[in-house]
Amino acid sequence: MTRRRDLTPATAGKSRDSAGAVLRAILDHGPVARSSVARATRLSAASVSGLVTSLVHEGLVREVPEAAGPPGAGRPHVPVDIEPDAAGVIGVHIAVPHTTVARLDLRGRVIEQRQEPHGRRDPAGVLAALSNRIARLASGHRILGLGVATGGWVDAGNGVLVEHHLLGWHKVPLAAVLADATGLPVGVDSNSRALLKAEQLFGDAALQARRSAVHLFVGNVVDVAFAANGVVHRGPRSAAGAVAHLPIEGCDAVCACGRTGCLQTAVSDRALLRRSGQADIHALVDAASRGDAGAMNLLLERARLVGRAAGLLLDLFDPEVLVVAEAGINRMPQLLATLCAEAGPDAAAVVRRTSFPGHVLASAGGAVALDRVYAAPLTPVEHLRAG
Repeated sequence: MTRRRDLTPATAGKSRDSAGAVLRAILDHGPVARSSVARATRLSAASVSGLVTSLVHEGLVREVPEAAGPPGAGRPHVPVDIEPDAAGVIGVHIAVPHTTVARLDLRGRVIEQRQEPHGRRDPAGVLAALSNRIARLASGHRILGLGVATGGWVDAGNGVLVEHHLLGWHKVPLAAVLADATGLPVGVDSNSRALLKAEQLFGDAALQARRSAVHLFVGNVVDVAFAANGVVHRGPRSAAGAVAHLPIEGCDAVCACGRTGCLQTAVSDRALLRRSGQADIHALVDAASRGDAGAMNLLLERARLVGRAAGLLLDLFDPEVLVVAEAGINRMPQLLATLCAEAGPDAAAVVRRTSFPGHVLASAGGAVALDRVYAAPLTPVEHLRAG
């Protein structure tokens, strides 16, 4: 059980909702005594006691008497912890070739997931099929919300996919369509912003990520997110993080914009697959893992180019941690070393791979929903639809 001396006081950027602050403290330190939660959140003992009672009633928190210390004088302290099994969320990721649908528990663990290629590529066709998959995965479970992550320009506040050039989608009201189809509260965000929220909640360097962090996502779409004092920056148009056309030295690929050296054109999955002849990026990584020199050289070249981009981001933001989600680096540590060598002399101390290498896409969607749960866990479900 976590003791009071093990805790650090609450820092800027944590939830302004008192119940959310208590739930996050329990997530971070549980099993933990209520008195220790009060210290971590800087709330009164009476407030914490009442909020914990409400969270227990909602099935989000449970008492853990088996984790209590040895009996002593005075009233015993029964620790509390997250109740992971009573409820969960659905996480969705919409990629260029397929959708991923997953069910996650309150600790962000992927319980089950399904990935299926698009049939029809138009928004109506994809979202109709997606709604059916969500219903099947949610059946028989208490689901607190649905989170959707995707590439492109995402207006998270209004739940709209403003622009996704590779899918050919424009101004698609993802949240409204999926909320009507599923009856669930829906949140939507971009790949990197979603994954940065996952790192802040459940990541290997969560405390650093809450203070100052950058997340770089490399797939068919390449995007970035950054956070300071626990707040992930969106920008006034929710367009922050668009780095597809960031110029990268040493790349002569011609972009659709007419320029050479644009980051996404140089390092995207589509670019590597065109050169490798592989069917998908995981097949390419599998081939490299088996010793295919050509596949490995392609991944090493991508790691070097991504490393140059990471070096620019480190100079620009000076974060405590920079997290990279990229298929090769997710599985092969030597590729991360190559990236760090290219990013700069101090990069190895700051750059790390994603905390969710086996479930990146599922974790992205799930984190959008879980971030909302942890921000305001006692808010009535019908009020979670907006923002």
